[in-house]
Amino acid sequence: MPQLYLYPIADSYLLVAAVAAVLAALLALRPGGGRTNAQRRWTLLALRAGVIALVVIAMLRPTIVYTEIRKQPATLVLVFDRSKSMSVADAVGGATRWQALQQCLADAAPTLARLAKDFEIKAYAFDAQVQALPVEGGSVALGQSPDGAQTAIGAALDDVLRLEAGKRLLGVVLFSDGAQRAIAPRDLPPQTAATRLKHLGFPLFTVPFGQTRGLGQVQDLALRELIVGETVFVKNELVVSGQVRADGYVNREVTVRLLFETAPGKMQLVDQQTVRPTADGQLLPVRFTYVPEMPGEFKLTLEAVPQPGELVTTNNQLSTFVTVLKGGLSVLYLEGGLRVEQRFLRRALDAAQEIKVDFVRLDPRRPETRPGDFAERFKPGKYDVYIIGDLDAKAFEPSHLSDLAEAVNRGAGLIMLGGAHSFGPGGYADTPLARVLPVRMEASERQQLDAPVRRDVHLPGPVPMQPTSIGLLRYVLALAASREQTLTTWKRLPPLDGANLFSAAGLAPGAEVWIDDGKNHPLLVAHQYGQGRVLAFAGDSTWRWVLNGFSSAHSRFWLQVVLWLARKDQPTEGAVHIKLANRRFAPGERVEFTLHTESPSREKLADVDYQVRVQLPKMPDSAEPQYELLRTVSQGQQAVGSFRNTAAAGDYAIEVKAIKGGQPLGEARARFLVYEQDIELDNAAADVGLLQNLAAIAGGEMIAPEQLPELIDRLMKQPENLEIPVETKLTFWDRWSFFLTLVGLLSIEWYLRKRWGLV
Repeated sequence: MPQLYLYPIADSYLLVAAVAAVLAALLALRPGGGRTNAQRRWTLLALRAGVIALVVIAMLRPTIVYTEIRKQPATLVLVFDRSKSMSVADAVGGATRWQALQQCLADAAPTLARLAKDFEIKAYAFDAQVQALPVEGGSVALGQSPDGAQTAIGAALDDVLRLEAGKRLLGVVLFSDGAQRAIAPRDLPPQTAATRLKHLGFPLFTVPFGQTRGLGQVQDLALRELIVGETVFVKNELVVSGQVRADGYVNREVTVRLLFETAPGKMQLVDQQTVRPTADGQLLPVRFTYVPEMPGEFKLTLEAVPQPGELVTTNNQLSTFVTVLKGGLSVLYLEGGLRVEQRFLRRALDAAQEIKVDFVRLDPRRPETRPGDFAERFKPGKYDVYIIGDLDAKAFEPSHLSDLAEAVNRGAGLIMLGGAHSFGPGGYADTPLARVLPVRMEASERQQLDAPVRRDVHLPGPVPMQPTSIGLLRYVLALAASREQTLTTWKRLPPLDGANLFSAAGLAPGAEVWIDDGKNHPLLVAHQYGQGRVLAFAGDSTWRWVLNGFSSAHSRFWLQVVLWLARKDQPTEGAVHIKLANRRFAPGERVEFTLHTESPSREKLADVDYQVRVQLPKMPDSAEPQYELLRTVSQGQQAVGSFRNTAAAGDYAIEVKAIKGGQPLGEARARFLVYEQDIELDNAAADVGLLQNLAAIAGGEMIAPEQLPELIDRLMKQPENLEIPVETKLTFWDRWSFFLTLVGLLSIEWYLRKRWGLV
């Protein structure tokens, strides 16, 4: 109901009355009666009275106030999933999810048209990114068919809120199968965006499409695991294992194949086997063996043969690269316990790519701890080097040690390490190894099992290690580039905690003492037995070198021990090494690598410059290979680098040239692959639960597609949300028309007086 209110100047009616009285008094000032007639006088009086009335009204400032209900402007936002999974045909009647969405939108078109008369409608399509869609009269142009490689629901909702910032939203309606499939940086959790909608007071309504397929509702074979060693020696057995997940092929034979590269780009079938799943979703293990005949770097692929009815086959393969080494050393390391020395020794040898160590722990009291093929391991040619640690001779059958002696005679290397049950204390004086080892042993030195350690057959620590003059000439003891540096290094090494005291019976004929304790107690003794080389090392605590900062010397010493025993101590050409953290990468994933160069004596070289380039996957329209140059950062004796341009699936290769002082040191090449990834169709099941959860978080609801018109009607009938009372004040005293009327009356009054000769 309109009401009239007065707002006098200075909130004073008295002031207005005083001004009105003064102006009324002025009406008494009129022209003399002789100068004009009565009609003219009354005309002027009326004009002046009108002016006074207008002035008084302006001073009272009358205002008409009334309240009206206005509908706020608002926007309904429609967000459509345009990812590849929307092309899955699991809707009613075999229609695709996209076709079901189009039908849903067509059924709601009349309702949307009515909504468009009072409200704004905005539409967006999304996959990895968001794209605005044209809307005209409530009709949305969905455009192209779904082909997006990702479903970034969270990032899409966040983008929509940013694009519609500052507007009042009726709500956001999300049309999707609900399965978030996105990779960084577009993998924002959808719950985060839904929470933001709730805080803004904008409800989210979700419309699901597609089936949440359980086991048995889809046909798909997928390789889920590929396990294979990075390196293998020529003519050695390469073991390949993996797992295949089978859906929809219960009690049907599935063939899994192993493919090996025979030439660049050519894969050869080398083995296959058949598996039969007994339940949907079952993970079926597979295992293959293959013996490569040629050295080099080869691609290996495990493949589940595609079956009729499979929706996607990009997950039927897993590939990687294997380096086949042309030469290598096989070492058998036997110990009686898990002492500290063996752990550090094995770590030093495992770091050498060309050395493969088989470790066996035996209990002399329990013959059953021997592996089933234990006897075969001592046959000539089985291993290049044997290491015997603190292991009593009772762990062996006499035939085992006879075979071992014969293997050494034919060229294998042997070293026995110090310990409570090594050498004479271990009972080896009465075994075939007595004639093989370079130190003489006596039966009287025997240390019985479980008895206290005999002090008379050991040197108490600390025991310094001093190379002899002849030892400094040997390859095994060369821990630095020069004799002087080597001697300095040996003097700095921590002493042994103790050592075996070799028998007073002396050494074998022709044996050389390479290290002693400075008091004529031999610590490292060498000689040749038949065609094999043999070492006797009295110590068992070189692990203290590592703990005291001499890990490089420790690794070099044990590596050179094994190489000498295997007769591979001759200097060879230096090598450039590329170390990749992985050989398989997802599209867009960064590839990191390290580089280092070794001298012929296997020392890592510093201050090496590297020229690095990456060979990109071959394009169908390109005859020549394409390359990308890379820069590396030096970090001491190695360099690190990374490669980011991995958007395209295919085979890549890092090629490196090492240069020092302007002289080339060598080259290396390492391959890796970026696998084809279809995150949309690899598991195309809808996630209705996520859509329901998002709607609940944002204060909305999930509806069936056929309920969309009903939802739109409800949104149009929400006065409590869309209508607000607005107070309106209507005035006329502060308008141009009022001012012009006042000026007009004054002007007419002045004009008439002028014309009538009164001024």
